[in-house]
Amino acid sequence: MLNDSELATLRNRFKRDAEFLMQTTTSVDDDEKSQAEKDEKPLPRINRHSVFWIVASISVTYYVDFLHNIMENDDIKSWWFNVGLVLLGICLSLAMFCIMYLEWFKGIQHYDHEYPAIPPITTAAFVAASCSFNIALWPVWSFFTPLILFTQFMGVVMFISLLG
Repeated sequence: MLNDSELATLRNRFKRDAEFLMQTTTSVDDDEKSQAEKDEKPLPRINRHSVFWIVASISVTYYVDFLHNIMENDDIKSWWFNVGLVLLGICLSLAMFCIMYLEWFKGIQHYDHEYPAIPPITTAAFVAASCSFNIALWPVWSFFTPLILFTQFMGVVMFISLLG
């Protein structure tokens, strides 16, 4: 049989294991509760992140004279630029369809469950448009082109996120 010191050691070990199991169960419940609270309470539409990207996009537009270069620069590869415009139009059309029609008129909050093909198509169109614009505008701004276009695209995405 076990003597008293061995029984005390065994009892203390089980006590520690039980406390450890109770702590992990409590933390899992807290994670589930916090996830449920996150689902119930939506984040505000206007936040520092969105404002930063919109202001950065406006600043880049102004300081690199973006619109003037797009309209009048002869170095732009027009075929790639037109492909980028078409792809960007597809991406923005799908975004407006989801925000205006599905969310505002139909009241569908989780439209990715109703129409599962929309997110991958929109993502592919966005990536292809950004590649096309990088190719088209590389002769204008060279290695600054990806930075400028990334800032512009993030500004557009954040502006659209304010709508829906």
